[in-house]
Amino acid sequence: MGSVSEVWPNGIPSISQSARRSRLVTTRDIESFTEISGDRNPLHYDLQAARKTRFGGIVVQGGVTSAILNAVVAEDLPGPGTVFLQVNWTFKGPVRPGDTITGEVKVTKVREDKPITELETRVFLADGTTVLDGTAVCYTMPLDGK
Repeated sequence: MGSVSEVWPNGIPSISQSARRSRLVTTRDIESFTEISGDRNPLHYDLQAARKTRFGGIVVQGGVTSAILNAVVAEDLPGPGTVFLQVNWTFKGPVRPGDTITGEVKVTKVREDKPITELETRVFLADGTTVLDGTAVCYTMPLDGK
């Protein structure tokens, strides 16, 4: 992180700065996302139906795949107090229970007048296969209420 300012009290992110985090995706993630969203698509639950699709088996919801990017921006870069203003994501491939996914962001633009960053975003599997890529615009607000 760069210098501290009134706009960026925790330091301004640097162009090309990046962060990533990984996690194992489980069947419980499918169940939890269903509880939140109501998404009961057979692709996530019905092995026989899912096997007949181009995916060839059970896949997790896209919201489970993209959620790791929420964690990266809120916890790592730009960090606490950050929310998405806009996302443009393309889902490139399936994620299955038992896969380890890594979410990665890279800063491409930083506004000095407002705490807004533009990011390249990507989620990939342990073998390097990209399953989501795109961009995001984020806003970082101070958590002290100011």
